[in-house]
Amino acid sequence: MVFLPPPHLASASRPAYAEAYANILVAHRRSPLTSASSVIILVAPDVDALCAAKILAELLKQDDVMHRIIPVSGLADLERMKDELATYAELHTLILLNMGSILDLSSENWFGEFGMKLTVHIIDSNRPQNLANMFAGGENGERFIVWDDGEAENMGEERKAWEALMYEPEPDSDEDSELDDEDDVQLNEGDYPEEDEEFSERGPSGKRRLLGDGDRSQEKRRKLDDQSTRLSRDQRDTYQELIAKYYGSGSWYGQSASATMYILATVLERVDCDLLWLAILGLTFQYTTARISRDTYDKYHSIYYDEVFRLNPLPPDVAANTTDAITAMSPDDLSVRAAEELRFMLFRHWTLYDAMYHSSYVAGKLGIWKERGRKRLTGLLAKMGFSIPQTQQPYAHMDLDLKHQLRAKLDSIAPEYGLVELTYPSFARCFGYRASPLGAADAVEAVSALLDVAGGIRMEVEVEGARHGGEWFGGGRLWEGERNGEEQREKRIEVSSKQRDGDDDVGADVDGEERKERTWWVKNFWAAYDALSDIVPLRDALSLAMSLHRAIIRQGTSIIDKQDIRTMRSHRVVVLSQGPDLALFAHPGVLARLGLWLVDALRDRLPGTKIGGLQGKGKKSLPFVVACLNEKTQTYIVVGIMGALDFGDVRRNKTRCNARSRHNTFDASVLEIEQEDLKLFLETLCEVGEGY
Repeated sequence: MVFLPPPHLASASRPAYAEAYANILVAHRRSPLTSASSVIILVAPDVDALCAAKILAELLKQDDVMHRIIPVSGLADLERMKDELATYAELHTLILLNMGSILDLSSENWFGEFGMKLTVHIIDSNRPQNLANMFAGGENGERFIVWDDGEAENMGEERKAWEALMYEPEPDSDEDSELDDEDDVQLNEGDYPEEDEEFSERGPSGKRRLLGDGDRSQEKRRKLDDQSTRLSRDQRDTYQELIAKYYGSGSWYGQSASATMYILATVLERVDCDLLWLAILGLTFQYTTARISRDTYDKYHSIYYDEVFRLNPLPPDVAANTTDAITAMSPDDLSVRAAEELRFMLFRHWTLYDAMYHSSYVAGKLGIWKERGRKRLTGLLAKMGFSIPQTQQPYAHMDLDLKHQLRAKLDSIAPEYGLVELTYPSFARCFGYRASPLGAADAVEAVSALLDVAGGIRMEVEVEGARHGGEWFGGGRLWEGERNGEEQREKRIEVSSKQRDGDDDVGADVDGEERKERTWWVKNFWAAYDALSDIVPLRDALSLAMSLHRAIIRQGTSIIDKQDIRTMRSHRVVVLSQGPDLALFAHPGVLARLGLWLVDALRDRLPGTKIGGLQGKGKKSLPFVVACLNEKTQTYIVVGIMGALDFGDVRRNKTRCNARSRHNTFDASVLEIEQEDLKLFLETLCEVGEGY
């Protein structure tokens, strides 16, 4: 068995996370070749994976284990990394964070041919997982360890089916006919010539038999025994259907990788506020990106809620669970607090009007893409007693009594506008004198913005105090996220000059463009990674997140106004092929945010999307397929949004349409399709119908 159960399901015969971590330490200390390449951590480009890597790196640092963290953008990048890892003689532990669970890692195509000293740990929240990684035995299979969240305990049927198909012999009609032929031969055997007497003898009954006849009888009995254990064709078909159903039911998400690492830290008795905050960010990322349900979020929230009060006991005179009263109790206060989060985008750092305007929940209820919807939003604020000047200034500068009254006013008036689920339980963290308290959702937005657009694309951010003319006559500035901006520009000038010298080589230009894209992506990764433990770049990234959401609202409003949403038999399709923000939405992460905004904004407004109806036969909720043209590569980035079972539709359909496509991320709902094949791809989606 090669999957590790969580600690509460572990036993003496079934080791859990702590034992696996101890084995990593033992392998490192016994290795004659010890270097930073002995333990390598491959990290996927999402907030949860970054938080998990940060927690694991801290644990390894405390144990004096040298290690390397390498960002990996997708499957193609993982293949290149595999070839590089094959050259590391000192490598003995490979850890995959939020990647690899769907791949047969023990096969020759991946890490099956690596030396037997290599152990691969898979810590991945993506589902489904490859059953070979979880249930394969043998010396080679035992080297691949899946850190499970308890889901494998409920996969008894899938495990039985996989083991039967993998280890049981297949039905073979040729062997059955061979047994029948042998019976006929035995029945038709007659007397033997005298010259063959030496090869025969007479039995107790006086009948002659061959000396090898007993061996033939034993072989026959063995074949009959094998036949009794062999799967019938019906059983094999049933098992194959069960496995196909497991893999074909779409993609979903299990326990966050950061939660798995926090559980490990808890078992090792090393938890603190920093690690708890990282685990909270991983959970919040899953919830705000619709990767987990509210029930799943509440389950983990209750666990972290207890941890917050265990590690951050509040004085009796300090009230908890209030969004407007979270303040640092001292200049060095770095505590984590429980809080009720409003469904307003970055409301603690934006104006109240902008925070509500850029909220997908408010947009869907009020229809802010129309003039009437914007008037309703203004009317709601006026009815609450908030003047226009108050709602147009940063939330931190609003009158204190208005901030104290905000929750009560919303509870009493917002339901009249259909806003009945404006809050959800969350957390916030104090940063002492360095910054105002930061909510978990706000931190996730900032880190996600750094991952997606910190570099590689021109983004204009608003200058504080410059709105409506300000003291600097209004306007904004270009985002410059690098701390050593001048050095980075000099390096880019040097690289570009070298590329110009080789303009005659077309292949070199293409490779140079790919290297440039990868360079920007790696810089974004490390900028986001560093921001997790440094409030200064994290606070600065809030303005980048605001600019990103302005672009999303601008593009989403344009899509709805121009009626660019096409409804097919089983999907709704949006294709972006022109516009000022085309390069921005060519990033899968940003395109997925746009899709989520469209889903939330139009959930109750598009006809035929509500589940139910007369006798429960209403149309089901249709998934969104959003495609954006990447002008540099002449391909379309395609993202599927809505519901766990619907994520896989994009992935399944691409194989049926024979479109030239590839996965450039570890997200199964993201595809890159050749520009001329998009029409064929969409036609195939239309042909699928209700079968999916």
